Amino acid sequence: MTLDMTLTDTSWVLITGASSGFGEEFARQYAAQGHSLVLVARRLDRLQALAETLRQQHSIEVVTQQVDLSDIAAVTRLHQRLHEMGIEISTLINNAGHGLQGPFVDSTLDSTLAMLQLDVTSLTAVTHLFAQDMRTRGHGKILLVASLLAYQGVENFAVYAAAKAYVLRLGEALHRELKRDGVTVTTLCPGISETGFATAAQQKVTPVLKQLMMQPAPVVRTGIRALQAGRISVVPGWANKALVILTWATPRWLHQAFLSRAMNG
Repeated sequence: MTLDMTLTDTSWVLITGASSGFGEEFARQYAAQGHSLVLVARRLDRLQALAETLRQQHSIEVVTQQVDLSDIAAVTRLHQRLHEMGIEISTLINNAGHGLQGPFVDSTLDSTLAMLQLDVTSLTAVTHLFAQDMRTRGHGKILLVASLLAYQGVENFAVYAAAKAYVLRLGEALHRELKRDGVTVTTLCPGISETGFATAAQQKVTPVLKQLMMQPAPVVRTGIRALQAGRISVVPGWANKALVILTWATPRWLHQAFLSRAMNG
């Protein structure tokens, strides 16, 4: 944990998976808006380096927390620590996640279940704990990061697509459940982006995916704007929006065949 300043600002943004990719970009954009930040990830060295940069550039308060979010007990301890420090989270960016590509039966059971633990179980736990606080205070914002694959099952992405479908459906339901309590829940569904996620997931980047690839900054900007506007969900990028429309407008066999070719080559 790093805490170098007096805690005075109550407008805190908590970002999970903040050491790289979308999480790092969320930190940079919220820092530019002047928010205090709680940055959470496993890689403490990267968190601390990012935190120091943001403090110097924007004169904001930044707390770093090294947490293995796949450990539910560690998630609970994080929530308790922030409570003891007097930090009230006004905005939660539930971004941490992991992906795998490959035939379902060829993947090890351990790796598959580990992905579900982080992408589904831990995301649910983080959302539950901080949503309770927001409901009690009568205000708050939560952004859940899903994926374009939440809209369809895709060959060689079976469990990942199913996990992100869970995130999207959870977000849609909570948007209505918590709205009357003053809490906004929005789900961001990005397509492939230049975040390093594809490499970590051992994902093949096909020629079609290269054409669709977005930079993190506009994706994150779209997510923040949608959350501020109180939208239920958002898909960044016109090409990605077109793929969602294709999903709605065509038979399953057709759009699943197209997505399988686009994702796998």
